[in-house]
Amino acid sequence: MTELPAVRGTLTANRSLAELTWLRVGGPADWLFQPADEDDLAQFLADLPPDVPVFPIGVGSNLIVRDGGLRAVVIRLGRGFNSIRTEGDLVIAGAAALDAHVARRAAEAGLDLTFLRTIPGSIGGAVRMNAGCYGTYVADHLLEVRAINRAGERVTVPAADLGLRYRQSEIPEGWVIVEAVFRAAPGDPAELADRMAAQLAKRDETQPTKDRSAGSTFRNPAGFSSTGRADDTHELKAWKVIDDAGLRGATLGGAQMSPKHSNFMINTGSATAADLENLGEFVRKRVSETTSLELEWEIMRVGEPADPQ
Repeated sequence: MTELPAVRGTLTANRSLAELTWLRVGGPADWLFQPADEDDLAQFLADLPPDVPVFPIGVGSNLIVRDGGLRAVVIRLGRGFNSIRTEGDLVIAGAAALDAHVARRAAEAGLDLTFLRTIPGSIGGAVRMNAGCYGTYVADHLLEVRAINRAGERVTVPAADLGLRYRQSEIPEGWVIVEAVFRAAPGDPAELADRMAAQLAKRDETQPTKDRSAGSTFRNPAGFSSTGRADDTHELKAWKVIDDAGLRGATLGGAQMSPKHSNFMINTGSATAADLENLGEFVRKRVSETTSLELEWEIMRVGEPADPQ
């Protein structure tokens, strides 16, 4: 195995990733690096042999790691990267800050980033996926990000250069986002808090929040997220076409399309990564056969399948 640079943070060989993802599946990474701070991360990337792949993860809320694991150095940011502060109408959040915490801290300062409140995960992942809810997206508020590139250099990138679009971005491979700057409209803290409480209640009523899931499994075919408005249409929502294909509650091994929300895939307790991915592919095939629509994965799948026995 390649010798890696010395670090001040934690560097662990052959580290299982299952416990670091919301779905609780997946094999080991060759290495897991949890940097102490930005300097530690920058020096590590600068000294790392360029042929060693790097894969940043957040809190694993939108990720399936395949059962064979990842042949890479997985970088997971922690406490040194979760600061949140406000300056005027700006909210500056570390990449490891949870979306929900950013929404709450902004609201306390009278700034409206309430759309982040019910989005699972951390800010780094939200930027990478251009996360959105209730018709608002990261791209609507993001001004710029700070990142450390594969050569260990600190770079600041305007949001306009990130290629943000529906559930996608164009952040170069191996770059690690460390901070994001948002601009937010003013709002009354009490009203913003009430709005977030209503959003949470709606989410808990309609989504399997107590099950092991990774949020929406597939992107909506029309390219829009639910607005939550009374006049919202559902004809081309992913959950609707999955329902129409008769797959609400469908199972494969320990994987299931949730009976509560058919676009949420859950681990009922014994699923492998292969169960989850194969169930997803079965759903895609059945929907294609019944509607001619091609569902696209919203959950990221990475790594290698398990070796055949």
